[in-house]
Amino acid sequence: MMTNDNYMIIPTPSDFNFEECLVYLNRSNQEVLHQVEGKKLTKPLKINESLILLKMTSGDDALTVEFPFDKPSLEKCVAVESYICNWFDLGRNLESFYKMAHEDSILNNLVLKHSGLRIVGIPDLFEALTWAVIGQQINLTFAYTLKKRFVEFFGERAEHQGEEYWLYPKSETIGSLTVNDLKELQFTTRKAEYVIGIAKAIVSREITKEELLQMDYSDMKKRLMMLRGVGEWTADYVMMRCLNQTSAFPAADIGLHHALRKQLGLDRKPSTEYVEKLSRNWGDWRAYAAFYLWRSQYG
Repeated sequence: MMTNDNYMIIPTPSDFNFEECLVYLNRSNQEVLHQVEGKKLTKPLKINESLILLKMTSGDDALTVEFPFDKPSLEKCVAVESYICNWFDLGRNLESFYKMAHEDSILNNLVLKHSGLRIVGIPDLFEALTWAVIGQQINLTFAYTLKKRFVEFFGERAEHQGEEYWLYPKSETIGSLTVNDLKELQFTTRKAEYVIGIAKAIVSREITKEELLQMDYSDMKKRLMMLRGVGEWTADYVMMRCLNQTSAFPAADIGLHHALRKQLGLDRKPSTEYVEKLSRNWGDWRAYAAFYLWRSQYG
């Protein structure tokens, strides 16, 4: 990491393609937690109760991160770098993934077309869990509508040069809500109960990201599924996008089924059992296979 008056530079792997990640991040016009404008990504972060606005661009195997507000302290710059590296999985060596994928009839064309794509994570456990629950059993468009309402009602807003930027709601805020508070946003009763329950579990430290990261794959999944509202799909999704588990694979995911139907030229969506069996070919890289299949849905 190199820092200057109002920006810092974060080295990236040679096989990282920022623009491919931006396509994924820009898949909904209802997104409020970041903005993609051309090849620039803007996102607010809260670090030690300080609001930091990031404007990111890529070039020459590095990300340039500008700070439109005041330049953060060195300690906060280190925290920003850690967040970004986690967000884009920059510390991962993908050589063995690409070797496997180039020999796989389903993945070969995808990794050629979208080379450099990395899993775009959700580093915050509360956000990852509640976003997964919000998206349960509804289409992606309505999931983003609910998320936008959720963030704009209960999150924190910042302004810069006439633009609005939003932070995801804090677990403390959501843990203090009633079910009716969320039902007013068109959450179902059950989904509202789940989200509030997860918030309370985070606040009480009944479950923490640090604790989960000490567990093996099986124990991690079991621990997540002890939370009310977290089934196999939700647990796998959170393990894949928040807990850095490259073996995680949400086999029941409808988006994966649509992507595989297209890639395999099938007349109908494959069954979850078939998808699970197919995924065994991808070994410890099942999460990356899933992410490339999701990416194939966006052109």
